[in-house]
Amino acid sequence: MSIRRLPEHLVNRIAAGEVVERPASALKELVENAIDAGATRIAISLSEGGLSRIDVADDGCGMTPSDMALALERHATSKLPDSLLGDDGAIDRVATLGFRGEALPSIASVARLTIESRIAGAEGWARTVDNGVLVREGPAALPPGTRVIVEGLFARVPARRKFLRSPRAEYAACLDAVRRLAMARCDIAFTLEHDGRRALAVTLAEERPARVAALTDRALADNAVPVDLERPTEAGALVLGGVASIPTYNRGVADHQYLFVNGRPVRDRLLMGAIRGAYAEMLPRDRHAVVALFLDVPASEVDVNVHPAKTEVRFRDPALVRGLIVSGLRRALDAAGHRSVQRPAETALQMWHTGQPAGPADAIRPDEAAFAANAAPALAELGQGVRDYRPTFFTAPPAARAEPAWAPPPETVSHPLGVARGQVAKTYIVAEAEDGLVLVDQHAAHERLVLERMRAALAGGRIAAQALLIPEVVELDEPACDRLTARIGELAELGLDLERFGPSAMLVRTTPALLGQADPTGLVTDLADELAAFDSALSLRERLDAVAGTMACHGSVRAGRILGVAEMNALLREMEATPHSGQCNHGRPTWVKLAHGDIERLFGRR
Repeated sequence: MSIRRLPEHLVNRIAAGEVVERPASALKELVENAIDAGATRIAISLSEGGLSRIDVADDGCGMTPSDMALALERHATSKLPDSLLGDDGAIDRVATLGFRGEALPSIASVARLTIESRIAGAEGWARTVDNGVLVREGPAALPPGTRVIVEGLFARVPARRKFLRSPRAEYAACLDAVRRLAMARCDIAFTLEHDGRRALAVTLAEERPARVAALTDRALADNAVPVDLERPTEAGALVLGGVASIPTYNRGVADHQYLFVNGRPVRDRLLMGAIRGAYAEMLPRDRHAVVALFLDVPASEVDVNVHPAKTEVRFRDPALVRGLIVSGLRRALDAAGHRSVQRPAETALQMWHTGQPAGPADAIRPDEAAFAANAAPALAELGQGVRDYRPTFFTAPPAARAEPAWAPPPETVSHPLGVARGQVAKTYIVAEAEDGLVLVDQHAAHERLVLERMRAALAGGRIAAQALLIPEVVELDEPACDRLTARIGELAELGLDLERFGPSAMLVRTTPALLGQADPTGLVTDLADELAAFDSALSLRERLDAVAGTMACHGSVRAGRILGVAEMNALLREMEATPHSGQCNHGRPTWVKLAHGDIERLFGRR
């Protein structure tokens, strides 16, 4: 078969397949054009998730009739200045969101596209192209700006139409695309309507944290920290800004991580991996942080043309960018200190509501009545009375204890976690703060404190070790012993001195002093499992952090241990002074607070 040139309409449809995958792709291109036109207000209307109709109106600079005709030709754009047209590096210096000049002709080749536009001080003009064929052109009445209407996307391309998803799924994709673009430009007001219902509305000139919270979750404003870090380079400064949730405020999917490079929404695996690295040992493996990060990079240090839709980027120095993100997030989270999600979940609050007893409230067994008659005089002498005889009268007392602690409620500024008042189920510390009741998981909290101590000691050199009176032999399979042998030097920095003892055993000579009376067998076995799960690409620092996390779990106060009030208060004070103490090494919260208002609602006072 001979080589031949493809017809124009087929070329456009092929280009449409690269740029316009679904309604959300077309909507993204149209909104980006509106942003590049200098719009301050963008109104979007969808029907059936964009399958039937997409309507984007803006108050940007508008187009003349001749520009409108040129915009519908392939590879025609206004986003490359004349001064750069003869420059081989012009594409690398484009600052606008789009410039390929393929979106409008590609969309017009697979849908009915109507463009209405007007520049200030001139008449409006309209042009309609139906699946690549010009069907109408003439004057139009509209305010300055541009309006683009797309109808019946892929209606005449059944091979593409049948692979589109349901209207609800396509609408979700459109909403996500608009949300990301609106998050990037706080200087533009956005509205989105779907089937006549207002789905999104953000106003002009919002602060970035407020805009992010409005587009994600209002609770994020109270459970996030600002991110701000700048790193100079020879080509210019790399600037990282945005907001990041504290580790205990997380989601089950990574869809709530919004990344922007030079104002462009991207989905980059390098950046996503950097976020995971920054939250390592602070989140469970199946949970994800909520972040919105804005990275400004010199144009010469990033290539935005590696993907037809420009949703992926390539950095000249990926390690520098990754380090910037990890450092910026870690510094911000360090500043959060002991913070945790302040408000318990509504479902947890509902569990506190009182219900009816299991049996009749006034039912008294004969043996209870006889006991009450004999015990009443003695109890009366003590100033007490038997008032309630329920079926649980003779059951064992609840697993809780309290000791006298007459210290007054502390000032929130100095002791936000309050004063210990007791212990519940030998696991949870009950503390009274100035603004509510604090419950602390003693094992989870101490686990985080031990880890942070180990990190601090590791940063200062080498963790102190304590020698075992008799070295302990731990039997493992040969591959596990091989993994431990390969890491003997790293483990020695953490105070764990191991020696190979035959093909399938390890000899433990010292353990980290911070762990106290640790179980060498359990510790070494768990470490072998952790090393098997490590990615070989992990840096030494990340490997040591992971190993330290496993060790800390073995060296922490266990659930079921009775603590004195002095010990509980010491734990609370150290939590207040330790970064990341709001969550354990696995990402679970270490403490929750019931504010006075929550307690009043539980008792019907509010």
